[in-house]
Amino acid sequence: MTQPQQRVYQAWKGDNRFFFGGRLIFGPDVKSLGYAILVVAVVYTIYVLLLLFVTAGRDPGIVPRASHPPEEDIHYDDLSLTDTPGRLQFPRVKEVIVNGMPVKVKYCETCMVYRPPRCSHCSICNNCVERFDHHCPWVGQCIGKRNYRYFFLFVSSSTLLCIYVFAISALYIKFLMDGDYSTVWKALKHSPASLALMIYCFISLWFVGGLTGFHTYLISTNQTTYENFRYRSDGRPNVYDQGCLSNFQEVVFAKIQPSKHKFRAHIQEEVQAPPANSAGEVEEERVGGPRAKVGDDLDIDGDLLNISQRHKHGDIDIEMGGGDAN
Repeated sequence: MTQPQQRVYQAWKGDNRFFFGGRLIFGPDVKSLGYAILVVAVVYTIYVLLLLFVTAGRDPGIVPRASHPPEEDIHYDDLSLTDTPGRLQFPRVKEVIVNGMPVKVKYCETCMVYRPPRCSHCSICNNCVERFDHHCPWVGQCIGKRNYRYFFLFVSSSTLLCIYVFAISALYIKFLMDGDYSTVWKALKHSPASLALMIYCFISLWFVGGLTGFHTYLISTNQTTYENFRYRSDGRPNVYDQGCLSNFQEVVFAKIQPSKHKFRAHIQEEVQAPPANSAGEVEEERVGGPRAKVGDDLDIDGDLLNISQRHKHGDIDIEMGGGDAN
């Protein structure tokens, strides 16, 4: 039985190191490459954590609340036959035009505003959020119009990080097998950390990888998670779909609008007008003050002077209606 021919890399006289059947050739100090691989992993991990921080700490697109319902939409029905006041009527749904098609928007009882299209009220955060996608318990924040881009970058970057760490760990095991450790078991026993990283990344990849694929589909069709789960069986047309490329450009590359809130601004205290009664009392004091009191005293003195003069002239009896001088 003939023996297989020896390959060139197997009989190589130099100090190079070959991997994957001679497909990769490295120098004898190939271990220094591991520092670069480690630096890339650390820097990329910091980048993923920054994306997580920005996603969690950014205003997702909270709609400002109103202090009272919109007055232009409040009206009363006709008076009844008994002339009792009419009942308050308030439309709960309105229609707006989006891309030439009518879209219904609902009134929010909590925020007292008509929600913009694609807006929903989050029961956990107790806010109306524009382009509401979902509330992520792992991030601890609503995912909406102003942080959806960073959420997608965080999920997709986490997927790439898991693939990178898994591939490097598997490559290291392969290097060990091509060296002094001939079997997989011996290589894994020599480097248990590589085995732990491979298991962790494999499990995590099912979660973040699945989210990346799902949200890639949502972006390509210009949907949100809320719309996909709620309207998938309605069969209604998607009025926001502008084509795959335009949809990706809108989410990933379009300019993010500034927040509608200034959370660090000082609260302006409203100047309350004094009550009506106190204002009237102040006005009475001004009208009936010292000047009015002096006038009253002058009137009393004048009456006494007239009485005394009439008494001298004998007119006091006529004024009093009697004939007796006493």
